[in-house]
Amino acid sequence: MAEAPEIVEEVEEEEEAPLTTMDALQAVLKKALIHDGLRRGLHECAKALDRHAARLCVLAQDCDEDSYTRLVRALCDEHNVHLIMVPTGKQLGEWCGLCRIDAEGEARKVVGASVAVVTDFGEDSNALNVLLEYLKTQE
Repeated sequence: MAEAPEIVEEVEEEEEAPLTTMDALQAVLKKALIHDGLRRGLHECAKALDRHAARLCVLAQDCDEDSYTRLVRALCDEHNVHLIMVPTGKQLGEWCGLCRIDAEGEARKVVGASVAVVTDFGEDSNALNVLLEYLKTQE
């Protein structure tokens, strides 16, 4: 009997465009949410920062409560936690999973979040490496 020739398919790896810092942050927040390592809101974030469990803090620039931002900044400085600013609270809320996803995959009913803290990054990824490199350059 003749052997059937093996069919070998070469899978071309798509070259991804380099991640921006905000794209990497979005991916890291999604991974942290999946691995139950994301705290949202002032109360949860302040508790995580006080317990020294926080690894990264994200604050919205459009937060209009000055005492809120001063508290988060002070806790981050006191516990040596990196702080990243994002443009809007709605964007941060969407990245943290505070929204409904419709059938087309679009976010609906987005609830804003002024602060979020990552306590567990989850699994290691390219986005996490990009974000950690960015944080090293900010020091």
